[in-house]
Amino acid sequence: MARRRRGRPVHGWVVLDKPSGVTSTQAVGRVRRIFDAQKAGHGGTLDPLASGLLPIALGEATKTVAYVMAGIKTYRFTLQWGIATSTDDAEGEIAARSEVRPERTQIEAVLPRFEGEIRQVPPAFSAIKVAGERAYDLAREGAAPELAPRPITIERLRLLDRPGPDLARFEAVSGKGAYMRALARDLGRALGTFAHIRELRRTAVGPFAEADAISLASLEALGHSAAAFEHLLPVETALDDIPALALTETEAQRLRLGQAVSMLARANRDRIAELTNGEVICAMAGEKLVALARYEAGDLHPVRVLNL
Repeated sequence: MARRRRGRPVHGWVVLDKPSGVTSTQAVGRVRRIFDAQKAGHGGTLDPLASGLLPIALGEATKTVAYVMAGIKTYRFTLQWGIATSTDDAEGEIAARSEVRPERTQIEAVLPRFEGEIRQVPPAFSAIKVAGERAYDLAREGAAPELAPRPITIERLRLLDRPGPDLARFEAVSGKGAYMRALARDLGRALGTFAHIRELRRTAVGPFAEADAISLASLEALGHSAAAFEHLLPVETALDDIPALALTETEAQRLRLGQAVSMLARANRDRIAELTNGEVICAMAGEKLVALARYEAGDLHPVRVLNL
């Protein structure tokens, strides 16, 4: 006999303003308990030191996490010059020191090197797997792995201000897979010194912005109430950049069963006129999201079926 899944079938996104000092996993667990949800996940890890947007997916929204993680992210961080740490942030042990403190003109001169598509070596303390083990586990055991550089995209990097000679505040807009800790480390090296992240806040993730967010303390204060559910956004909120296609109930049922739907009939020409081969769309039946489907050679093929 199949085990009964604990919790309720709650579906949607909660845009959490995660406080510093809480891990992403802990935050997901606390939100899941508030909603008594059967399933939960998040749209991109935030370090314990970091605060800011942690989109949390409940129920069927977990099937759309990849689309949020692939979205553009905005960060604001304070960098401290002259000190390298084992974790590239303020939580690590001091690894090296330098007396060099760059001037504003020097900082601004190197920023263009870090914009566009660049290659970045992830921090030793990261969740990347090396021979089946997490890099941070190896690093904690004193066997920090040599991680290969990876292509990332920094769309914009700007210096906001310098609170003092030891500190500088930046805003970075990045694509998937970019580590702000590694960016701080590399900025220090480019300027002939060391650097680490002292404070970090994420202010936007894909379609989600700070205006959508609620603090963990506020959400927990609402508890198991109807007011908490006012902060639960629809599953399709995460898919704002994906075009929607209206289906008949018969077509929707075929997708629900995992079957392809032919769109080659003459009556469908207007519906598919703007679709390109290989494009992923939101298949809708009325106001309900049925599936994420790929349009290929005149057919819709289900990619992820949602049971809403």
